[in-house]
Amino acid sequence: MVKLNKIYTRTGDRGTTALGDGTRLPKHALRIEAYGSVDEANAAIGLARLTADGELAAMLERVQNDLFDLGADLCVPETAKPQEGALRVIQSQVDRLEQEIDRMNVRLDPLRSFVLPGGTAAAAHLHLARTVVRRAERLMVALAEGEVVGEPALKYINRLSDHLFVAARFANSANGGDVLWVPGANR
Repeated sequence: MVKLNKIYTRTGDRGTTALGDGTRLPKHALRIEAYGSVDEANAAIGLARLTADGELAAMLERVQNDLFDLGADLCVPETAKPQEGALRVIQSQVDRLEQEIDRMNVRLDPLRSFVLPGGTAAAAHLHLARTVVRRAERLMVALAEGEVVGEPALKYINRLSDHLFVAARFANSANGGDVLWVPGANR
C-alpha cells in the first residue's frame, strides 16, 4: 500500500506540503495543523504504550493504527464526488472505542473529584496524549466549520479523549488509584 524509498523530496522547502489528492497547501493551513496534531497524539500514545502491558497495550496499538486512518482521512479532503480509494474513519471504529471504554470503566470506582494527570507512568503519558487529542479535536472542529470533515472522524476524535481518560484511570487502578484534585488544598 505504501512504499517509501526516499524520505526527503525537497518539495516542501518553500513552506507547502501536498495532500493525498495532490493539492498543495501552506504547512500552516488548518487541515495540516489538524492532521499534524493527530500525528502528535499518535506519538504520545506510543510513549504511553512503552509503560502499558496486556489489554491496555493492545487497545493502544489499535488506537495508533486508527490514528493513521484518521490522518489519511484528513489528508484527502471530502468532495461532492467521493475520492476512489480514500480511506475514511467509519462508525465501527467509534463503536469499538465505546465498547473498550465501557469494559475498562466497569472495573473502576466512581469518581468523587476531578483527576490530576498523574499516578503511574502509563497514566501520566495517557493524560498527556488525551490533551493532545483534545487539541486535534479543536482543530478538526474548526476545519469542519469551513470544509467537509466526516462525521465518524469527528466522533472518533471526541471519543478517543474519553477513551484515554478512562485508560489512564484503568492504568492507575492496579497501583493505588487516581490522584484526585483537592479544591483549595494549598490555601
